Amino acid sequence: MKFLKKTQEPAQIQTRPTYRQGDVLLQKIDSMPASAQPVEFEERIVLAYGEVTGHCHALSTASAAMFTFNGQRLIEVKEGARLRHEEHATIVLPQGVYKVIQQREYVPEAPPRDVLD
Repeated sequence: MKFLKKTQEPAQIQTRPTYRQGDVLLQKIDSMPASAQPVEFEERIVLAYGEVTGHCHALSTASAAMFTFNGQRLIEVKEGARLRHEEHATIVLPQGVYKVIQQREYVPEAPPRDVLD
């Protein structure tokens, strides 16, 4: 078995900016895929609804747009877009494209399900 010499540099791990608000995670990606399809919203883009309260994680359509690509939700935001929720601190997002990831939970003897606030 070979071991690295102490003088060698460790492998660089590339991380992507991520933002979490409750059960919603946004992970920045390099660019919007060319074949991504837009999703229409009237005033705000709702990323997730609460289970009991009706509160939601949302962005204004004035500062963001949603797309889908291969079953994945993507958002493109302008500088200063605000992700809001009634029970969490507002997150101000840098301009860019983000993958929307809904937290999942394991329940014994049941299929995995999305976590709801």
